[in-house]
Amino acid sequence: MDWQGQKLSEQLMQIMLLAFAVGAFATGYVIGSFQMMMLIYAGGVVLTTLITVPNWPFYNRHQLNWLDLSEAEKHPKPQVQQHISSSSKKKSSKK
Repeated sequence: MDWQGQKLSEQLMQIMLLAFAVGAFATGYVIGSFQMMMLIYAGGVVLTTLITVPNWPFYNRHQLNWLDLSEAEKHPKPQVQQHISSSSKKKSSKK
């Protein structure tokens, strides 16, 4: 799953769970059944899981292009420089 696919999956999950929660609450309120409300919501959670968790092809529309090893060797990784600030020296000298 690519980055845009992960974002799409997250958005679908949030929208679907909210829609099923509102729909289940409204249905349960109208017919006066807490059990029916919970069954509708549980069904929504299962359906949401089946749509958002597997790596479906529509989540892979923007494939990442990795560098070849020979191309990566031409561009070395930047080195991390460690800076010691003057405030940390002052704090360590006080006892």
